[in-house]
Amino acid sequence: MSMIEAILETHFPGLGTPTRGKVRDIYFLENDQLLMLATDRISAFDVILPTPIPGKGKTLTAMTIFWRKFLGDIITNDLITSDFENFPTSCKKYSMLRGRSLLVKKHKPLPIEAIVRGYLSGNGWKEYQKNQSICGIKLPSGLKESDKLPEVIFTPSTKAESGEHDISLSFGAYTKILEERLGYDFGKHIAFLVITKSFELYMKAAEYALRRGIIIADSKFEFAVDENYNLVLIDEVLTPDSSRFWPKDKYEPGRPQDSFDKQFLRDYLERIGWDKKPPAPELPDEIVEKTQKKYEEILKLIV
Repeated sequence: MSMIEAILETHFPGLGTPTRGKVRDIYFLENDQLLMLATDRISAFDVILPTPIPGKGKTLTAMTIFWRKFLGDIITNDLITSDFENFPTSCKKYSMLRGRSLLVKKHKPLPIEAIVRGYLSGNGWKEYQKNQSICGIKLPSGLKESDKLPEVIFTPSTKAESGEHDISLSFGAYTKILEERLGYDFGKHIAFLVITKSFELYMKAAEYALRRGIIIADSKFEFAVDENYNLVLIDEVLTPDSSRFWPKDKYEPGRPQDSFDKQFLRDYLERIGWDKKPPAPELPDEIVEKTQKKYEEILKLIV
């Protein structure tokens, strides 16, 4: 097993009680600031697993910092600082924050996940096999698993709580959710802007990654609206939790791909027959170590 100590959850009395997501502990600070800390928790099929992946949170944080800077010309994001030395005084006594935390501005998150697909894999492949479409988008017949799609597509979903499953949304259902949250005209505007920005983010990142021998098959982005009604990129960006990374030199359509992400973990859980409902099973040491290695490897290849 790894000698790195794994962080399953955090407790910082001086910072109050955090809101816990599937991976991140969020602390609410003064001046509409949030401390977003990436633990080593890992989820699969929207369920948090009981076994952490040592060092995972630092890997996710490092990749998110890199991509936010690299993609900063496309859209603003909520980052105030990732430098522990510049965190508020109340945070300085908690050295665990270093390397796995971001200080961000609090905004109103949109209740959807913006998923962009360039290749046919995962849930997209499963849905295509049923009706040759994904989220109501009709695709050509005869496509194979892992095929490159004729064009990049936007396939949004709901944002489920832990233990509940995300639901794929048609364009109409996706737009309606944002219209109901933001008002008809502004909601429709934001719905189209999210699609445009998601495509731009994915295309620039995919082009960069391909030059480094990596295919980004798909990725999930999350957005918010700030006090001036501007769209803002939030949360993790192009990490192995939110994306599929495939080695270009081993790419072969018609089968599942080797990958540097948590697809390896999903495949293991499906092989053992888990019903994808809580409680999730403990992970054996071998699976933890292989998952850890994949995350470390993609960080070295990308950053």
